[in-house]
Parts: sequence; structure tokens; C-alpha cells
Amino acid sequence: IVNEILRLNEDPNVQGLALDLPESLYSSKVLNAVKPEKDVDGVSDVNLGRLVRGDTYDCLVPPTVCAVMELLGDLGGKTVLLVGAGGAVGAALQCVLQREGAATLSCRWKAPQLQSKLQHADVVVLGSIKPDDVPVSWIKPGTTIISCSCDLLSEKHNYGQQNNCAAENAVGSLAIAMRMQNMVKNTERWIRSQHYRKWDLRCLKLQPLAPVPSDIEISRAQSPKAVDVLAKEIGLLTDEIEIYGQTKAKVRLSLLERLKDQPDGKYVLVAGITPTPLGEGKSTVTIGLVQALAAHLNINSFACLRQPSQGPTFGVKGGAAGGGYAQVIPMEEFNLHLTGDIHAITAANNLLAAAIDARILHENTQSDKALYSRLVPVVNGVRGFSAIQLARLRRLGINKTDPETLTEEEISKFVRLDIDPSTITWQRVVDTNDRFLRKITVGQANTEKGFVRQAQFDIAVASEIMAILALTTSLQDMKERLGKMVVANDKKGEPVTAEDLGVTGALAVLMKDAIKPTLMQTLEGTPVFVHAGPFANIAHGNSSVLADKIALKLVGEKGFVVTEAGFGADIGMEKFFNIKCRASGLVPSVVVLVATVRALKMHGGGPNVTAGAPLKKEYTEENLQLVADGCCNLQKQIQITQLFGVPVVVALNVFKTDSPAEVDLVCEIAKQSGAFDAVPCNHWSAGGRGAVKLAQAVEKAANQKNSFKYLYSLELPIVEKIRIIAQKVYGAQDIELSPTAQSQVDRYTRQGFGNLPICMAKTHLSLSHQPERKGVPTGFILPISEVRASIGAGFIYPLVGTMSTMPGLPTRPCFYDIDLDPVTEQVKGLF
Repeated sequence: IVNEILRLNEDPNVQGLALDLPESLYSSKVLNAVKPEKDVDGVSDVNLGRLVRGDTYDCLVPPTVCAVMELLGDLGGKTVLLVGAGGAVGAALQCVLQREGAATLSCRWKAPQLQSKLQHADVVVLGSIKPDDVPVSWIKPGTTIISCSCDLLSEKHNYGQQNNCAAENAVGSLAIAMRMQNMVKNTERWIRSQHYRKWDLRCLKLQPLAPVPSDIEISRAQSPKAVDVLAKEIGLLTDEIEIYGQTKAKVRLSLLERLKDQPDGKYVLVAGITPTPLGEGKSTVTIGLVQALAAHLNINSFACLRQPSQGPTFGVKGGAAGGGYAQVIPMEEFNLHLTGDIHAITAANNLLAAAIDARILHENTQSDKALYSRLVPVVNGVRGFSAIQLARLRRLGINKTDPETLTEEEISKFVRLDIDPSTITWQRVVDTNDRFLRKITVGQANTEKGFVRQAQFDIAVASEIMAILALTTSLQDMKERLGKMVVANDKKGEPVTAEDLGVTGALAVLMKDAIKPTLMQTLEGTPVFVHAGPFANIAHGNSSVLADKIALKLVGEKGFVVTEAGFGADIGMEKFFNIKCRASGLVPSVVVLVATVRALKMHGGGPNVTAGAPLKKEYTEENLQLVADGCCNLQKQIQITQLFGVPVVVALNVFKTDSPAEVDLVCEIAKQSGAFDAVPCNHWSAGGRGAVKLAQAVEKAANQKNSFKYLYSLELPIVEKIRIIAQKVYGAQDIELSPTAQSQVDRYTRQGFGNLPICMAKTHLSLSHQPERKGVPTGFILPISEVRASIGAGFIYPLVGTMSTMPGLPTRPCFYDIDLDPVTEQVKGLF
């Protein structure tokens, strides 16, 4: 019985459970197995507790109790005796009777004082069958008698003659009606729960210290809310979350259907100027801004961030949870495995890579007949095609479903993909910076029969599957995109897809949980979605469309969703607008452009900034001329934003070495250059309170007229789209395609892929292709060395100059500082 109750508890199509069991089975274990929100009999401990406490809106009163009260009517001043009424119903009866003003007594049938109490009672409620040794004469004439036991009147006593008022067997029928009323009430409550609910967010208090401790010390000093509590505060239902530990939960996509009629909130993108190798704090600004909006201005706000790759976490850059008093917590969980999405991508990617090489090997070593007998085996005497094989037959124009009816020619077409090994573009991936995997040889074992080829590993987040996860809009859409991924060409020059290899369904299975965004929280207890993590220099550099869409529904019409695009506006923001917004159909309300005095000094001619090396004095002492000269990069990034018709607010991320004069100079130049506003921010040292002015500026800017537009039409030729980005965004004079790149463009155009958006793979350290050229380079020719196609993700992928898709470890990686305390199990050294 308990197992069946637990099964029905989890059935989203069941809104209430009623128990009709033998008396002996009404144990506490059975009654409390029912979820309180489905307990239409109102007999679970939670429901009874709410009833006793007076929370009548949140509880359901047991139907028998309702029936008794309905029959009794006005009880003011009367004495009510409950006899033989125990358990949940007895407790509920006593509570409700007392609340209605009755003097309530309770007694067992065997109690010595029973006769005396019966003589003084105005109303007697019998909770169980009257024993034979208790005569009816003990009840004084005129007493109202209510029987909650269906067998009470089997003795044929004529209570009506001996007592002026006797309620006979009415309780049972009325209790059935009251249970139906409870079912209606429960269903109405469920329907209300499906509608958008106002947030009841309890923010966490911050007590910033000076000097600011390390990121991990700050993270560990805060006590995060349990994630199910956070979920309830922001209007998520219990069946819409899947909890991972205490502080993380996956959110199911069913929420989008439930809130489909709810208007979206405001959509804010955080981008940046061309950064130093240290980064300029876009993630920190994103989190500080959301903390300010939600915790200090009481505006529903959500941050949507990318999941960090473990490559940089253990390499040079460190984690991506923000920093100081503007972080996602717990930061060690955010920066490490999270909920396993990147591992799922790695597994799916490498399954496809294994399928490619295995298929080539089997086709090279087997006849058509042998291939056919293995691809379509006889099982229990019957040979049958799988669903994905039937789909391949239809694509080949073979409209047959019986494997025995294919001709030899049709069998040959079906079993042979004829992949040209030299055209394979699908690489294996691993989520580690490993430079020695940039070029490898596979197939050297004797068992591979001489099939040897050169290949490579990419970092896991460079996988096309990561880009698909970030751009997909539903499970069905993801499955279709996975099937469309082009992995190679056949020997006739036609594309070979994951669908051709028969692996689409398996990839979708591996990705079925990864498609759900992960809910976490900031240091101030405001909600964060962490989902997808493509790099911005070698991919499109934005968190997922699904996370943004869910968050926009949850915040409500007046709320804000703040998401971040990787690196400078010329890279991450351009791809956000031209790729992500096309996939999602969403229109941004405002862009927050992050700048630092440090980066502007570098663009003004300051010495090189190197990760791990101390900053030169130019960066730690006031130098207004360097700042003024470097603002050309800020002005260019503002102009790039204006190309898309979206208002821009500049957020100056203030460091302790910045002078007030430098800060004022940057804000003044930004406003003169077309920014809606420019605001210095101190969220790193003060939390959300240090970004309140930024939040107020963003709120005002989001109400400005928005004339959003894409940079180019998809119908333009591939080369023309690349040229528009190079000239209008990067400031190049022109582009130059290598012969290889030109032939690839011609092939993609011939194959029907010419109408896809462009995802430029370019260094993030300069507007040009040369990292050492700072400020605003002009007059350069942008070299396109290679052009790839991510058909499943839905973009063409030109490589500018030499771009590596596998980072390497430096001489002194971050892992030297990372350790685990074996006693406390606490992680040390992450940042």
C-alpha cells in the first residue's frame, strides 16, 4: 500500500489521494506516506499540524469532521463529549469543536467516569461502535447523538424515542460529499499553483570585511539556503525540480508549458571591452547587479551564467563563479563537476567519435551482405529495422519496411556511408587543458587492421554538442539538432551526419538531464541558473537559451534576467545578438558594458599585462593620460553595441588602485560617447549594495525605446556575412580567405548551408586577429584560415588566423594551490 501511495505521490496527473482501507491498516506509516498536498482525507501529521496551528488555508479538514460539524451547526456554549474517537479524526474533531466554541471532552468506552460524562453532555459524538455493556439510558434525554461509525445502529436501538434529537446514519453519506468537496478544493489549489506566483524571496545578509578575504573564504562563510527552499520562494513547484545535494537542483522544462502565458521580464546582457588576460569581471558584475536588483531594490531578478570548464579552473584563469562579495555559492561546487553536464557532453561527443571510426573499419573489412546481416540482425527468428534505420531508408528514397525485400543495390546504399577519412571534422574531447592532444594518431593497434589516421582532441566545451545545448529550445529540438551534426563527407562529397550513423537517439539519452538548467544562488540568496559553457573565442560564448527563457517567465513582467556574453562585446555580444537571439527569438532590453581602468590603461599604451605576474606601476598609480588614450576601445565597443539598436550602460568595475579622477574621467567619456549612463561599481568589496546605482541605471535604460536589429541578413553569401562582421565590428579593412577556406565555403554553399549565421573564432585579446594590437586597430586585413560548419548548432565557424581548440597548461598552473583537507573534506585554493 505504501509503495502504491508513493508511486501516486510522484504522478503529476494525480492531484489527490483518498484512502479507503480496513481499519487495521490506518497506521501512521500509511497515513503519512501521502504527500500533504495530495491528502484529501486530511489525516497526515502535516495536515493535522496545520489544522491545530490554525492554518486552515493550507490544510484540508478530514471529511468525517466536516460532516459532523455540518450536522451540528451552532455549538456556542454547548458541551460536546467525544467517545471512542481516537487517532487523526479524533484529534481533528477535538480541535475544530473547540475552535467553534464548544466545551469539548474526550473519553474512552471503558473509562470509569463515562456514565457521569454522558449525563452532562449536550452532544455526544461516537467515534466507534458502542459496546453492549454501555446502556443507552446513560445518555440524558434531549442529547444530540452523532455516530461516526457505520455499524452503530445495527442494534436497532430507537434513539429517536428516548432522545429528542438523534442524528442517525447521516454522517457517512455527508462525509462522502465532504470528501468530494475536499477533492474540489485540492484541485482548485493545484490549478492556482500552476499560475505565476509572486516571489517570497528571503535574501541572505552580507557583512563585508576589509580587507576582502579570498573568494573561497567568503563563499564558505555564508550559509546558503536549501535549494528546495529557494525554489519555493521563486515560484517553482516541487515536481519541477530535481535536487542534487543541498544547494543545487535541475529545473524541468515542463515549467515553460505551465507559464507559457506569463509575460517575460526584462532581458539584460552583460558584455565587456577588450579584456586583459586577467579578465575584467563580467561575471562579477552580472552577479553584483542581480544582488542589487533583488536584495536591495526588491525587484525579481535572475542571473544566467555559463558553467565553467575545468580546463581553465586548473589552468590559468581559475573559476568563473564571480568574486569577492558577488559570487555564486558554493563556489567549489559551481567550479567543479556541478551536475555533470560537461561530463554528459564529453560522453556523447566521444560516443559519436567512436562510432565514426568503428563504421569506417567495419565497412572496409566486410562485404555488403555481412554488413547487412550485422546491422539488421535476426532476433528470435525475425529480422527488423530499428526506427532510426527506417528513417535512413526514407532519406535514401527506399520506402520499404521489410528487410527481406531490399534489392542488392538498396542494401549497398543502406549499409555503406563511404566516409572519406580525410574529411572527418568530428574530434574527441576532454575537459582538461592538454596541449599534447592537439595532434594525435589513432588506430595503431593490430586489431584496427592498419586503419591509422591523424586526429586531435578539443577541450570539451568546444564540442558542437555544447553549442547545441546552449542554443536548443526543447528536447525535441535538441534531438533534431544532434541528428543534423555533420561529422564528415562521403567520397562523393555529400555530408555524413550523426543521424546517418544511427547514434542520434543514444546521444539524446546521454543529454536528457544535461538539457535542464541548474539552479543555484548568489551570496545574498538570489537565484542563479548555471547552464552550458561554450567558450566565446572558439564558440559562441553564451549560456543557454532555455535557462534565459525559464528565468524570464519566473521573474515576471517587471523582473530582470541578467546574462553574460564571453570576452569583449566584439566577440561574445556580437554572437549573442546574431546567433543566440536568432535561435531564441528573444530581444534584449539593455546591454551593460563592463570596463576597468586597468584594461583601458593597457589599451592606452600601458605595458603588457601577464597572468601570474605583478602589475607594473602604470596600473597601480594614477595616470589620466593612459586612461584617456585607452578609452578609444571603450568608445569602439559602445559603437558596436549601438549597431544593434540596444541602449548601453557602462559599468566601471572599480579596483582599490583606481583614483577618483580616473573613475570620473572614464564615466564622463563613456556618456559623451553615447552610453545611456556610466556607473562606478563596488560590488566586489560591498556585494549588491555596491551595485545599486548600476541597477537603477539599468532599470531606467530598460524602459528606453529599443530598436533592436541584426547586423546582417542570413540570405547574404557566407563570405559577405564574414566581411560585414570584420569591417563593422572589428574595424578591418577587408578579409582574406585561404584557398582551403574558400573551398570549404564553396562546399557548404553547395550543400545548402549558406543561410546560417556566422560564429567567428578569433582571439579575444584584440579587436584584430593579432593579440598584441591593443586599442582600436585599423587598416588590417583579417585572415580566414579555415571555415568549419556546425550544422546541428546552426552556424558557420570561420577560424581567424591560428586558433587552438585545445588550451595548454602554463608553467605554474592553478592546481599547485588546490588541495583537499582530508579531515573536513573542504576544498582549498580555488579562485
